[in-house]
Amino acid sequence: MRQLDAMVSPRFSQPATYARLPYNRDLSGVRAAFVGVPFDDATSFRPGARFGPVGIREGSRLLRPYNMFLGVYPFEKLNACDYGDVDVVPGFVEDTMSRIEGVIREVGGKCTPFIAGGDHSITLPVLRALSGIHGRLNLVHFDSHFDFWDNYWGKRYTHGTWLRRALEEGLVNKVIQVGIRGSVYSHTDVEDSAKLGTVFYTAPQVKRDAGGVLSAINGLSGKTYVSVDIDCVDPAYAPGTGTPEVGGLTSLELIELLRGFRVDMVGFDVVEVSPPYDHAELTSMLAANLIYEAMSVVALK
Repeated sequence: MRQLDAMVSPRFSQPATYARLPYNRDLSGVRAAFVGVPFDDATSFRPGARFGPVGIREGSRLLRPYNMFLGVYPFEKLNACDYGDVDVVPGFVEDTMSRIEGVIREVGGKCTPFIAGGDHSITLPVLRALSGIHGRLNLVHFDSHFDFWDNYWGKRYTHGTWLRRALEEGLVNKVIQVGIRGSVYSHTDVEDSAKLGTVFYTAPQVKRDAGGVLSAINGLSGKTYVSVDIDCVDPAYAPGTGTPEVGGLTSLELIELLRGFRVDMVGFDVVEVSPPYDHAELTSMLAANLIYEAMSVVALK
């Protein structure tokens, strides 16, 4: 399968699929599939991430076949396609999670899924599905927030509780969080990281020693899942998100980190892209490029 040729069909034409790849649900011979999860009913502040997959597809129209920084043709190497979207159940978090788990179990059993959210609650059912295939996974989690709170308003399944649930369910092994910053509810939030066994690097730490952070990530042994909340990036570069925090990473800093990954990546997501709050597609284009870089890293293997 191939991208549409931009020299034949202009990039602004034809229905939007990720990177203008074929829409395909037959995964025979496919090694990477883009999957959209248009769900944002587990958010705690600004909505709109249900439109993330649509925005990311539109923001991906300029992606070209060859990644010159990693020396690879990711789409060709992986015979990549756009699988379409999970049919979510608006207003019903746990029903939607069941549907996500079913789709990712199907896709992840045949190829590497590259997932576009949606709010961050969607990562929990993805981890359920992929850990069922691969066993307990390492997790690299880019975010400005810890996301391991116990509940919001007495509800256990939100975009800020998914990581605690994943730890409780035994889905993940080693967890590295990158880009943490901003105010928190209590000093106990910081203490909980040690209690839960996670390791975190704040945004200032990344800026001071990105190489050290990358070394820690590449030191992970075993199957690894990577989840990127787009709010790990400063809102100057990614304004289209539901819970923005100032003082974050730049687009280039995050892309350079991803290019340096040498982990055994079995899945990847970008979540919390909210096009209604975006400007000039800045956030959607960044998210599309992050998926491209992640596909390129997998293609190198």
